[in-house]
Amino acid sequence: MPLFRIPGLSFSLNRLLGVTALKRKVAQSTGIPTTTGGIEKKIGTVILQSLFGKK
Repeated sequence: MPLFRIPGLSFSLNRLLGVTALKRKVAQSTGIPTTTGGIEKKIGTVILQSLFGKK
C-alpha cells in the first residue's frame, strides 16, 4: 500500500513509455483492434455480415 496518495493522480508505466500510443497507431493503420472488446466486436460483425450480408 502506498505511503501517501493524491486523489485524481495516477501513474502508468505503459503510458510513460508510449506503449498505449503505439498500440492505437497499429490498430488504426491495420484495422485490427488490440483490445479484447474490440476484437470481440470485430468478430461479431464479421459473423453477422457473413450470415445476413452487408447492408
